[in-house]
Amino acid sequence: MKHEFVTHIPDQIDDGTLYVSIEFDTAIHRCACGCGQEVVTPLSPAEWSLTYDGRSVSLSPSIGNWAFPCKSHYWIRRGKVEWGTKFSREKIEAVRARDKVDRERLYSLEPEILLSNRKPDEPAAATTEKQDKSNRRGLLARIFDYFS
Repeated sequence: MKHEFVTHIPDQIDDGTLYVSIEFDTAIHRCACGCGQEVVTPLSPAEWSLTYDGRSVSLSPSIGNWAFPCKSHYWIRRGKVEWGTKFSREKIEAVRARDKVDRERLYSLEPEILLSNRKPDEPAAATTEKQDKSNRRGLLARIFDYFS
């Protein structure tokens, strides 16, 4: 799968191309199975992460199109599609529940925690040195550090 970095997602997307908008923290492509469905992968610590190695892109974790009739499951690793196993209804529900918890946890954090690298249970006074270092870095990098 080739990739294309864009500011805005084009109206017409081509099969076999992953369009990545860093500005809008989103990637989109047509389902790798060929069914034609558009697959949107929001980029965030609670959803997908994108790796660019200078030549190709990877998305993590896998893409499970459980709401589509095809129910395809695959990874995009170094520009190649790697097929995953079919998931049972129970496993799909478990993944959805975990994803929901991850999103709720991310979006419920206090803004000063996200900006400071402070864990929710860490006292605010302990952030001084970390905050000095993190002020020189982008918000997205600090969010990723928080969850690491």
